[in-house]
Amino acid sequence: MAQPPGSSPDTKAGPSAAAAAEPPAWLLSFTAGYVDVVGFAALFGLFTAHVTGNFVMIGVQLIGGSEGLLAKLLALPVFVVAVGGTRLLEASLRRRGMPVVPILFGMEGVLLALFTAAGLAALPMTDPGAPVVVICGMLGVAAMGIQNAMSRTVLSEAGPTTIMTGNTTQIVIDAVDLRNASPEARASIRRRLGKMLPAVAGFAAGAIIGALAFKQFSFWCGLAPTAILLVLAIRHPREKSAA
Repeated sequence: MAQPPGSSPDTKAGPSAAAAAEPPAWLLSFTAGYVDVVGFAALFGLFTAHVTGNFVMIGVQLIGGSEGLLAKLLALPVFVVAVGGTRLLEASLRRRGMPVVPILFGMEGVLLALFTAAGLAALPMTDPGAPVVVICGMLGVAAMGIQNAMSRTVLSEAGPTTIMTGNTTQIVIDAVDLRNASPEARASIRRRLGKMLPAVAGFAAGAIIGALAFKQFSFWCGLAPTAILLVLAIRHPREKSAA
């Protein structure tokens, strides 16, 4: 039987079953924070996960030099292509009855592996406009584009895992509202906080550990998020999408 249009493509037992099959939000947020800080530290201030932050960096560089400007200009179109391509691929996989989430995790893991390989090939990074440096950055942006798209579609129950501004805003609002909320609203707030607090903590931990790992291991540190995504791809339940 065909799925309702708004239902999750990888599950057949409703939202609770979908949530149970999803990886913890903090782990995906950890990965995003880790990759974002490595990209920023190594690639001349390039944001790979918080991609719109590159607008600020472009503005800064327009008045103070052009270091790494090409990669920052390319980041948004590459991100848009990655998100759009992910959405189209989801639809294609769903039509073929194939498992969407593990395949997308696998693609993100492969892109992170290529991001790491390109970063190692570019060492020592002295020219922000060198082709291998720019390619490295775009591979990281594309990987995070996949994760961004998934957080809005097949992993929507987990909430945003790549940009924490919205999560932090909602946490503050919920904390203010919690005391005077009705019992029903309080339960909903607590569920939301139980999802968003670990995501923010995971992102912060990923940023800190990613910075320390980059300082210690240079671009070899990219093996950690690569391994996380490939393990998620292998271990995720292989439920088929309903056509």
